[in-house]
Formats: sequence, C-alpha cells, structure tokens
Amino acid sequence: MEYILLLVIAELFEAYIQRANTLLGVLEKLYVYYKKSIFLFFAIQPSFYIILYIILTTGILNISMILLLALKIFDIFYKIELIKTVFIKQNMPLEIAQLLQWNIPPWFFLMGVLISPPLLYFSLS
Repeated sequence: MEYILLLVIAELFEAYIQRANTLLGVLEKLYVYYKKSIFLFFAIQPSFYIILYIILTTGILNISMILLLALKIFDIFYKIELIKTVFIKQNMPLEIAQLLQWNIPPWFFLMGVLISPPLLYFSLS
C-alpha cells in the first residue's frame, strides 16, 4: 500500500510540473529543465524511479509491471523526441505543429494517477 501511495504522490508531482493548456506548453515547461541538464529533466520524472525501486525491492517483474515500466519509459523518451523536434531541430511537420496547439483538458494530467497506481496494485497482487 505504501508503494501505491508513493506512486500517487510522484504522479501528482509530475502532473503539477507539466500542467499547461496545450502540448506545446507542456513541452516548453519540460524544455526549461532539459535545457539546464538532461539529468535535471530525468530528475523531474520520479514515478519512473519509483517503479524501478519497487521492482528492485519486491523482485516482482510480471507482465503488468513490465507494462507499467514500458509506459514510463515510452513517456519519457517520447517527450525527449518532441523536445528535440520542436526546440532543437526546429523542423516539425505541419501535423505535429497543429497537434501541439490543441487544448488539453485539465483532467488529462491526472491520467497518470488514474492509470499507474491501479496497474501497480494489480502488479503487486
């Protein structure tokens, strides 16, 4: 139970850090950390480290735990690739530029809290 609470806190922290009106706004917030240091960018992804910690301490590595870890890894590297495309290469297709302008509903940032802890509970059961 303490693992689940720890993950909820980490997910809420990430939602707070990344909250913006558009995907471009999210990327702008993350780019501030990325620009300072890639290590700082990784440091503001605590749920990833918590999942790794849980795997190492419990020794549980079932399908749902692998799925949870894969979702976290995909999330981090997808954000890095978008940051590179938008801010570093500054060469993005029109479709991506349009996608970045879509409004994000406020509840969207709570998706991590709604998905990860139940999946972790299922993994640990």
